[in-house]
Amino acid sequence: MTYLINPNFLCRSLTGIERFAYETCRRLDLLLTAQDDVRILVPSNAKNVPDYKNIKIINTNKALESFPNWDLLEFAFWCKKLNATGINFSNTAPLGKRCGISFIHDIYAKDFPQDFSSKKEKLVRLYSCFNYRNIAKNAQKVVTVSDFSKEQIQKTYKVQADRIEVIPNGWEHFNSVQEEAISDDDGFLTPGTYFFMLGSLQKRKNLGWIARYAKEHADQKFAISGKAVSGFVSGDLSELQKLSNVKLLGYVTDGQVKTLMKNCRAFIFPSYYEGFGIPPLEALSVGTKIIVGKAASLPEIYKNTAVYIDPYNTDCNLETLLSEFDTTNYEENVQQVLSEYSYDKAAQKLYNILKA
Repeated sequence: MTYLINPNFLCRSLTGIERFAYETCRRLDLLLTAQDDVRILVPSNAKNVPDYKNIKIINTNKALESFPNWDLLEFAFWCKKLNATGINFSNTAPLGKRCGISFIHDIYAKDFPQDFSSKKEKLVRLYSCFNYRNIAKNAQKVVTVSDFSKEQIQKTYKVQADRIEVIPNGWEHFNSVQEEAISDDDGFLTPGTYFFMLGSLQKRKNLGWIARYAKEHADQKFAISGKAVSGFVSGDLSELQKLSNVKLLGYVTDGQVKTLMKNCRAFIFPSYYEGFGIPPLEALSVGTKIIVGKAASLPEIYKNTAVYIDPYNTDCNLETLLSEFDTTNYEENVQQVLSEYSYDKAAQKLYNILKA
């Protein structure tokens, strides 16, 4: 059997889905032998190309310029040309029988249509739902990242149990990140005095919760990093900019993220919809307390390592919740979660699917 990895994640910034694909493939490469026929196409504009030992690199000598055109047409052409089964990590895949082994990390666009209001967002939603349905119907194996997402996909698209597998995310990439200083001329980021939030600033990341809570608790400080993407609520940004106890950091490097996480009072992740949610794992790995929304996959993933908040209700006090948090066996619980979710285990599970 020949397998061909869809390289679209190599042409994007390494966040979320792209990070998972990159790290899992690196580790899959170490499990493979020279006898295994697993290949990856590498477009000329690929940003990050690992030095694979057993995954065979095919240079396309062509830039990947349109992701829909690539996923639906060009990658399908390559799968047909090489008589290969595709491996697709990014919620997209060729149509029909060329769908191969494909990930659906979550079905956010299907479950929250109200979050897609502008013309561009509605087009993104239509394309996302189109891919969800195509993968659910045609993939040889549907792969997702949590039991929550598995249940949502099965319920919505009637996927048979033997066609869907769960391969969770990991966090070990954070071990190799070197801390970097971040400018703090006004002393806002004094260690231990601020709550830190990291995200892509999509609607589901729930900046509105921070805006409402921070307005009600002027004595508590919030540092927020991330850049706007499709699905961002500009009204939330406007409200946050008015608050003296909120600092919008914009884009920060991975090294600066690590510094911010290690020095914050707690990492806050008030999302109301996540297929998995990697950032709280990163925070746990550096010894930081986490506060997460009690919704979707987050309680499944973080169990008793997190302080939980209602993502739709700000009637609480984070300092009180932290002080009342049960720390019995806390370090042991954190290590159990970090051990349960790793890229090594993800790669092994994907390898098992390929060898089945």
